[in-house]
Amino acid sequence: MSTLPVILLLSGSLRTGSSNNSVLRTAQTLAPSGVRTVLYDGLAGLPHFNPDDDTEPLPAPVARLRAAISEAAALLICTPEYAGTLPGSFKNLLDWTVGGTEICNKPVAWVNAAASGRGHGAETTLRQVLGYTGADIVEAACVKVPVAPQMVDAEGFITDPGVREKLRRVLGLLAGRHGRTSELNQP
Repeated sequence: MSTLPVILLLSGSLRTGSSNNSVLRTAQTLAPSGVRTVLYDGLAGLPHFNPDDDTEPLPAPVARLRAAISEAAALLICTPEYAGTLPGSFKNLLDWTVGGTEICNKPVAWVNAAASGRGHGAETTLRQVLGYTGADIVEAACVKVPVAPQMVDAEGFITDPGVREKLRRVLGLLAGRHGRTSELNQP
């Protein structure tokens, strides 16, 4: 098992071929030296949030989600917008985190891959929900990177050099914030 700090990649899309998944799959290959990226793949398996079930023992998929978040040094989110807000499945994921403390003070950023003029509702809702979790939103790492279909290869990776460079920068900012946060927390 690696002891490198982990940036957990969270997609808000259940669609296999979504641009959001392409962004995170590409980011997974661009981690800066000394950092590992892990793509969370349990979104579809999470039960519907019910406060009555947010007690120990947690449902197994929720326990795995919270453990993955707890073990991560930082989070990078890429989610689509549906009907002007977050997709229900991703809001459900975030609802399961509100009752825990795993995201509190953790560096978090997002990439908006929507076409120009779209995705602002998802960003607004994401910012609001992350506020309830106590996340440390890394503003400089929250970027808009519209991904057109022709930028994605047959394997689902983004080939556009400009987009790839922005993703490297985002990962570097998250890794840097984690390092500063860790130093601040030393006795």
